[in-house]
Amino acid sequence: MKKLLIALAIILAPLVAEAQIKTPQASPKGYVKQTVGLTDVEVTYSRPGARGRAVFGNLVPFGKLWRTGANENTIINFGDDVVIDGKTLKKGKYSIYTIPRIESWEVIFYLSTDNWGLPENWNEAYVVLKTTVKEDALPTPVETFTIGINTLDQNSGYLEMAWENSHIALKFEVPTAKIATASIKKALAGPTWNDYYAASQYLFQSNGDMISAREYVDKALELSPDKPYYLTRLKSLIQAKQGDKAGAIETAKISLASAEAANNQDYVKMNKDSISEWSR
Repeated sequence: MKKLLIALAIILAPLVAEAQIKTPQASPKGYVKQTVGLTDVEVTYSRPGARGRAVFGNLVPFGKLWRTGANENTIINFGDDVVIDGKTLKKGKYSIYTIPRIESWEVIFYLSTDNWGLPENWNEAYVVLKTTVKEDALPTPVETFTIGINTLDQNSGYLEMAWENSHIALKFEVPTAKIATASIKKALAGPTWNDYYAASQYLFQSNGDMISAREYVDKALELSPDKPYYLTRLKSLIQAKQGDKAGAIETAKISLASAEAANNQDYVKMNKDSISEWSR
């Protein structure tokens, strides 16, 4: 009997290990992604429901720090620097905490993003931006806590939060003009040396048109102010593939000297090996 029980346990163990009970979360995960102008903004948060409870002033006390949702931190990620209330908030991830009041909410962007609810030890040095937003009373109650990014134009958007009969909209400005102007200037200036290098490298590695590969690498060297060792290394390889071993050796010597100056031993060895091979 004992042996039978052991055998059954062995057979059933993998089935028990694979079995997982799935139940819905009381505060399901929410996700918002929105491009504002040319800037991507993402919000990840949990969405508690009122479920017949009085929310603000009861479930969420007035005048006290609130996690702004449920469970893990509510996290916002700005793809570029933004401006809020005249203050610059650098691109990156932040936790959002709030202090709801009857006529306004205080909104806090906080550096630490790995907390469950409120931080165990609040660090004022982690507060990167704090601002106050007017609260608007909603005529129709919102059952589930909701965050959105709305009222968009090319230069700004509004981070909105709504729950029960309370609503706030925090304006943030994005650097669309700066990004677009830089993009225009770059495009009108033509390809960079790095663009020519990438094109030449692709043609070389894919056994493409070596004449074009040589033309592109020469253009890259012409435009590059520093003429890095990996650029001259690529030219030497193209010359060797074209049958110009004498030219390849001379170019490899230039790459070798640059690699030695940069203390890049990998390129030092590769160039020495190639010079030895091409000199035979």
